[in-house]
Amino acid sequence: MNKTDLQCDGCGQAASPEHIARRLQRLEWATRFRPVHIGTLLLGAVAPQNDAEFIYAPTGAGDGEPGMLLAAAGVTLEGKSREATLAEFQRRGFFLTHVVECPLENGGGGRIQELLGNRLPTTLPRIRRSLKPKRLAPISRWLEQFLPALISGALPCAILLDGGIPFALDGDAASEAAGRLRDAVATQSVHATGP
Repeated sequence: MNKTDLQCDGCGQAASPEHIARRLQRLEWATRFRPVHIGTLLLGAVAPQNDAEFIYAPTGAGDGEPGMLLAAAGVTLEGKSREATLAEFQRRGFFLTHVVECPLENGGGGRIQELLGNRLPTTLPRIRRSLKPKRLAPISRWLEQFLPALISGALPCAILLDGGIPFALDGDAASEAAGRLRDAVATQSVHATGP
């Protein structure tokens, strides 16, 4: 059996044993900090290439996407271990997942839309049946063309958008988008609990 014989169930790409091992490791890291009840599901497009950029990695940095996600959740890094920071992120009901759950193989940038389109039909039932968030916030500009599927009513949760588009934490103004995400989550949380 060679690399092209297997397809990864998390991303749809050809899967080597190393690819599968990395996927299982990322799943283990994420599962450890998955809230019992997910308040806000942060939906990214494609998992980051480097494990240090994956929020749940034990040796990840506090900058880049992880830093923005923690800031959007109102979690600070100062004076806390990485584990304590992620536990606080979890307690606040935040969880991150990606439509394409693995990094792109061989710089597959030209295939992003194809992979997203192929994976979305399995992602939506997973969100609906397993994750069951109160609200979902798409956090990648790559998800814009798939918004009709997200807001179709197939998901029984509020969809948080940034002026009708995803919060582009992978865009040029990522810090500003993270600030708007924090405001949207805070506003939605207040409306959910009432005055």
